[in-house]
Amino acid sequence: MFDSPMEWMHWFARPAHIVAPDLVGMSLEIDGVGGLIVEIEAYERDDPASHSFRGRTARNSAMFGPPGHAYVYRSYGIHWCFNIVCEEGSAVLLRALEPRSGIPTMRIRRRGIGDRLLCAGPGRLAEALAIDAGLNGAALFDAPFSLRPATGSMDIVAGPRIGITKAQDLPWRFGAAKSAFLSRPFRAGAVIPSSKQG
Repeated sequence: MFDSPMEWMHWFARPAHIVAPDLVGMSLEIDGVGGLIVEIEAYERDDPASHSFRGRTARNSAMFGPPGHAYVYRSYGIHWCFNIVCEEGSAVLLRALEPRSGIPTMRIRRRGIGDRLLCAGPGRLAEALAIDAGLNGAALFDAPFSLRPATGSMDIVAGPRIGITKAQDLPWRFGAAKSAFLSRPFRAGAVIPSSKQG
């Protein structure tokens, strides 16, 4: 995506709610399995809904590491969730992908569930891409990751984040407008015209 790791990290070293809509429409693969990012949420350091809000811990230490690296955690002791670190203490949570590559592998990992739901939700996405704690802190500019820019333009919709009890009013959930692969439809989001070009 960039010519050097330093350029990569500089791009991610911005507020998470600024990086998040720029990621919608990009292609993410892990060992050749993945698709288009169609839904994402932003979490900032001073955000009471963020894991980093109360400071650095053993669990969230990756959020305080270099930008452009993975922050992986287990939700409710069941599902893995995959985030990309932005500026210190902030990250974006990947909520949904539109499957494009390695779909047969995803089907096996997800035990035959329909394609629309293969990566619709953070836990489903992580399972389909075989994401676990072993990738926590890994750089997204190195294998097994591949992150490529969006091609063409895309309208992006914004709205409140899902499944949180604090800072519910922040419109920091972003998605591809009218995508069939979202974890949940946007009810009354504002469309943000995208300027991304291939």
